[in-house]
Amino acid sequence: MKRPGCVGPLVSALLLVSLESAAQAPAADATPRDGGTDVSLLRGTSEDPLGAVLAPVTLPDGATALYGFVGAPELGVGFRQGISGFELEARARLQWFQLSAALELAVRRKVLDQGSLALAPTLGLGVVFNSGATYMDDRNFSGVMLRVSPGLVAGWRVADTVSVLGLVDVPVDIGLSNGQSRRIQALGGGGAEVYLGSNLSVLAAGQLGVESFQERSGESHTRLGFNVRLGLGLRLF
Repeated sequence: MKRPGCVGPLVSALLLVSLESAAQAPAADATPRDGGTDVSLLRGTSEDPLGAVLAPVTLPDGATALYGFVGAPELGVGFRQGISGFELEARARLQWFQLSAALELAVRRKVLDQGSLALAPTLGLGVVFNSGATYMDDRNFSGVMLRVSPGLVAGWRVADTVSVLGLVDVPVDIGLSNGQSRRIQALGGGGAEVYLGSNLSVLAAGQLGVESFQERSGESHTRLGFNVRLGLGLRLF
């Protein structure tokens, strides 16, 4: 007759052991069963791998990327470093229509971050060395010029692996070897950057606008300006 009295304590002990086992169970693994990386779980963190060429508008703090691109009228390579909401960028470009080379340092600051939408103005400073070749540009002129490059990058994250970009660039070249020479471009457009895997992203972008230039005072010219790029970038950290 005493056996039924033992059932209550025994059931209580079993429930206690079950609760302790459930509390100690490991959290669900964020890695898919196929061994790949779930980009959706990384989105919004410093480990988010999407973007190396132009996306995201600023790299996360501590992130580093290398990129290169081909296009018309420019080819180029660059290095990006994210620092607490800012981004520092070093870039080298070859304008193969004119056989001119540009070396620049730029800083970018995110001023808007609303979910999938982000906005960052850019300011670059550099120097341009122009050979004066006229085989593809009969109005080209030689010289060394100071370049100031304000711009704007807008990014819209449309998927875990895709970012749509809006681009505005206004490079201004001021003659150093010839104080009267000038070249100004105002270009606007957009593109998309897609994550391929293994920290690689590919960019396709295009811009249209106007270009105004003069070799000497009183001889200014205005014509169509454009820039088409296909780039590949690698996120290092």
